[in-house]
Amino acid sequence: MDTSGSMLEPMNPSNPLCRSPTSGVLCRGEGCPAGCPTRWSALQGAMDSFLSTSGAFAWMGLALYPGKQLVLGEQCGGSESLTLDLPGDDDPGALRAQASAVNAELRKIPNHTRGGPTGGTPTGSSLQYVGSLPQLQTEERGDFVLLLTDGLPNCNENHAASGSSLACRCTLTECSGNFERLGCLDQDGSVSAVKSLRGRDIQTIVIGFGAETASGQGPLVLNAMAEADGFARKCQTNADCDTGDACDMGAGLCQRRYYQAANQDEFAHALRQISARFEGDPCLIELAPDQFPPSPGLARVLVNGEGFSAGEDTWRLRDKVGVELLGSLCARVQGSSPAHPARVEVRIVIPR
Repeated sequence: MDTSGSMLEPMNPSNPLCRSPTSGVLCRGEGCPAGCPTRWSALQGAMDSFLSTSGAFAWMGLALYPGKQLVLGEQCGGSESLTLDLPGDDDPGALRAQASAVNAELRKIPNHTRGGPTGGTPTGSSLQYVGSLPQLQTEERGDFVLLLTDGLPNCNENHAASGSSLACRCTLTECSGNFERLGCLDQDGSVSAVKSLRGRDIQTIVIGFGAETASGQGPLVLNAMAEADGFARKCQTNADCDTGDACDMGAGLCQRRYYQAANQDEFAHALRQISARFEGDPCLIELAPDQFPPSPGLARVLVNGEGFSAGEDTWRLRDKVGVELLGSLCARVQGSSPAHPARVEVRIVIPR
């Protein structure tokens, strides 16, 4: 969860209610009227709805960034600890209680310039931190990082460029002094972190919200992160993508690969779309575009260690989507329970 200082900015800076009627200055945090929700207040509202209704479908923990440590004297360090660890309990009541605890922690952070969101956006180093946690390197279940961010990643003190070079795409008003490198857009570092997690079988789900994620440099960096994680928004027709977007038919992905929200309702909608992908058809195992085999003969499906070849009563490859279980094999998975689980594995042979 991004808790950088830009989270106190208005969700919609073009809203006339968000500017002082006398000076025209954009409001921040507690200075914004009720008709001008900030990014933080919108996030709190959307997460409240999501966590109260969908808390039981996953083990949930919480990490906030930036951390408290300073980098070159600035609050630019990545996540350094978990605010809430994963619960380690499959009981639905315990999972809902954990989701409520996550919500309570988010509610503790005020929409205020004192004690509220502050600092930079060290997305790359924060992803590296959570990706190193043993809790997210299990074989018993799928492991995911849900990344919620409003801004452009920065805070990389080892950035190859500096504020004085054209290679630095500055995310601030000016990239000089301590921010000569810290202020440069850290696209490469963030995408590299997502790829590193993917190499450990951890997928990163990217949600962008706020003006910077809808235009300018934002869509480029968030698209690159979403493409690297294997959880990009899939489609078969334009109708599968949101208004203003379209389906890249060749890739089977929406042109905007990441989830994007311009207000609290769109934020809640994006969260519902994500949860639906987990709560959907148990007989459909999605594959990332780079995971698709050239032919079914190069794929193998195992259920509880027993291998099955493609067939009318077993499984088939569904173009640009994944592996679809069929007939009695699908029925076997649908009939599973915590007492009698069905562990499904898809193994792909990649020709060299």
